[in-house]
Amino acid sequence: MRRDAEARIAELRSQIARNDYRYYVLDDPDLPDAEYDKLMIELRALEAEYPDLITPDSPTQKVSGEPVATFGVVTHKVPMLSLDNAFTDEDVRAFDRRIHERLGVEGELEYVAEPKLDGLAVTVIYRDGKLEKAATRGDGVKGEEVTANVRTILKVPKKLAGKAPHLLEVRGEVFMPLAGFERMNRLARERNEKVYINPRNAASGSLRQLDPEITRKRPLDMYFYALGLIEPGPGRHPAQPDTQWDLLEAFREWGLPVSEEAKRVKGAEGCLEYYRSLGARRSSLRYQIDGVVYKLNGRADQERLGFVSRAPRWAIAHKFPADEATTVVLKVEFQVGRTGALTPVARLEPVFVGGVTVSNVTLHNIDEVRRKDVREGDTVVVRRAGDVIPELVRSVRHASEDAPAVQLPKHCPVCNSAVIQAEGEAVARCTGGFTCRAQRQESLRHFASRRAMDIEGLGDKLIEQLVETGMVKSPADLYTLTAAQLADLERMGEKSAAKRVEAIARSRDTTLPRFLFALGIRDVGEATALALARHFGSLDRLMKADEQAIQQVQDVGPIVAAHVAAFFASAEHREVIARLRQEGVRWADMERPDVATQPLAGMTFVITGTLESMTREEAQEALVALGAKVSGSVSRKTTYVVAGSEPGSKLRKAEELGVKVLDEAAFTALLRNQRGG
Repeated sequence: MRRDAEARIAELRSQIARNDYRYYVLDDPDLPDAEYDKLMIELRALEAEYPDLITPDSPTQKVSGEPVATFGVVTHKVPMLSLDNAFTDEDVRAFDRRIHERLGVEGELEYVAEPKLDGLAVTVIYRDGKLEKAATRGDGVKGEEVTANVRTILKVPKKLAGKAPHLLEVRGEVFMPLAGFERMNRLARERNEKVYINPRNAASGSLRQLDPEITRKRPLDMYFYALGLIEPGPGRHPAQPDTQWDLLEAFREWGLPVSEEAKRVKGAEGCLEYYRSLGARRSSLRYQIDGVVYKLNGRADQERLGFVSRAPRWAIAHKFPADEATTVVLKVEFQVGRTGALTPVARLEPVFVGGVTVSNVTLHNIDEVRRKDVREGDTVVVRRAGDVIPELVRSVRHASEDAPAVQLPKHCPVCNSAVIQAEGEAVARCTGGFTCRAQRQESLRHFASRRAMDIEGLGDKLIEQLVETGMVKSPADLYTLTAAQLADLERMGEKSAAKRVEAIARSRDTTLPRFLFALGIRDVGEATALALARHFGSLDRLMKADEQAIQQVQDVGPIVAAHVAAFFASAEHREVIARLRQEGVRWADMERPDVATQPLAGMTFVITGTLESMTREEAQEALVALGAKVSGSVSRKTTYVVAGSEPGSKLRKAEELGVKVLDEAAFTALLRNQRGG
């Protein structure tokens, strides 16, 4: 039972992380909000049942998303958290009850209710009233600096009005009004340019343009709703507002735009009344929303309630149900992804739902097709879950009683290689590997990515051309490309071609963990790649290892071990690795530490809160390098809890159990001493 739970937790984390990357970084989500919420709920339930399986990098322990390399990285002084979700009236009443119980109060509490805007969360810093810096939420700890682009938004003041504080960090949502979105897409169609699927993606894509002049031409707007940090300063605004409502009033005084729909309400029933009222007017609003946010009004009570790992206890988002419509399934086709996964996609008779025309929906896997009994010619219900991704909810009726069921292809629709579905797995996969053009393109994109081989300038369009022309059939072919070959490609001049070849050449010098990650082995992320590299020390030793030996690596279970062993057992993969080495890709072997003799061997650390001098990942890597184990939960077996700022419940748990706590200064001193310098 525990082994099943461990495998399911790994699978859920992988699915959530993949969708987070597509949603927050690529602005191209492929999973409906409702399905994403189900995955997160299931993961939380499993982690609650097996708390020792919680790890610091679990999606339940952090805010989703991560900064991309094209912008400067900003570390938030106060983390930008996300919100827990409510889907029913009872969820809202339960939220209200929890607050009463934790505060130990009776009677109706006052809340501030606001629309849940569907845009991009941004923090803006004002110093002495002047706009100094702006950044996206990113992963909640670090975001992308977008100062120049935020300055182009007309509603965002460049200088605050009145008695502004010395230092003010305010959070809000950048969004695109519906009228502006429709106008922008209409012009884009006329010019044969990119058309955005919805206002949220349009806002995100517009704010993250490298050229601020492009952003200036986009119809962006912004509302502010939260405080990050405030330092009054002498002769300036006297103190922090006492209530959430007073905070919004202060924003208005300083000239910061605030939603005109924000209201004070009493108790859970007041919240629900606001929800129903705004829901009835939702279609008439000038911007897209996907729910309502409730925040406890008293800021002192907010402080008392504090936070869980990724969300405040004093606020919640109440999501609207998705819009639905019926249409007909014209055809079910199978698409092939980087790992060979075959994803069934329903081609629909176009239908207008949730503000857009929907003609395709993903069915995720063959088991989902069978569960919903979707057949070609069926009349089906489609909805836009979370107002973002279309979802096929159910089949209403078959076209005929003898309509054939959709069958999983025996051969890949792209390369004709055999398709297999492992026992107990929902996903079927093409066995073609790099010989499959669909997998090849996605594999090359992963191989060249910043956290893998970091080949600058090797973007999606160029990779697509390299694959389509047959110039690159495996990662090794990248290192044989010449500037003359690249210069012949569309939109590629001689200078650009030379730069790409130089970037490819620079990537030859890498590290073993990066190389392992770049290979795209199923379920091997950066942390697992690092653990494998540290344990085996060299690629040759890893390639000779069997499943049992690979399972000896810290935090590598039987499923991941099987994937790693199968990857290196493949003659095709071995040939690609050999060619990469022949083309000069190189790395230094890593010293294999004797864990038993390492200075922190046998010790278990838990990291909580935000560290100023390093990221959690860097802290974890430093501890593992010294022989320690890093856990996601505090128990009596924990040796130390490392507490940064905003530490949360793990610090309280440590104090209750009498576990020793290290602040950041003591932690860095410990690392320094154990490293011997």
